Amino acid sequence: MTNVLLCLILGLVAGIISGMTGIGGGIIILPALMFFLGFSQHLAQGTTLALLVLPVDLLAAWTYYKQGDVDIKVATILCLGFILGGWLGAKIGISLPNDILNKGFAFLLLVSAFRILFISHPESL
Repeated sequence: MTNVLLCLILGLVAGIISGMTGIGGGIIILPALMFFLGFSQHLAQGTTLALLVLPVDLLAAWTYYKQGDVDIKVATILCLGFILGGWLGAKIGISLPNDILNKGFAFLLLVSAFRILFISHPESL
C-alpha cells in the first residue's frame, strides 16, 4: 500500500512539474523510481516508457494549445522521429549494462542542467 501511495504522489508531482515546465517524465520519474523504489536503470526506464504510452500529457498540451503555444507541424514531425528513435533507443538500451545506462543518464542530466544554467538562450539576448 505504501508503494501505491508513493507512486500516486510521484505521478502527481511529475505531472505538475511536466505541465509547468514541459519536461518529460524521465527526468522526474526515472530517478525517483530508482531512489525510492530501488528500481534498476533498466526497470525504471521501461516503467517510465510504459507510463508515457498513454496520452498522459493530453490535458497539459491542450492547455498550451489553447494559448497558441503549440506548433502542431513541428510536434507531428518530432513525434514521427520519436517513435522510430524510441524503438531504436530501446533496442540499444536493453543491450547495455545497467551501470553504463546510469552514468549516461546522469551525464545527460548534468549537460542539460549546465546548458540551461550557463548558456544564453536566443530569447534572452
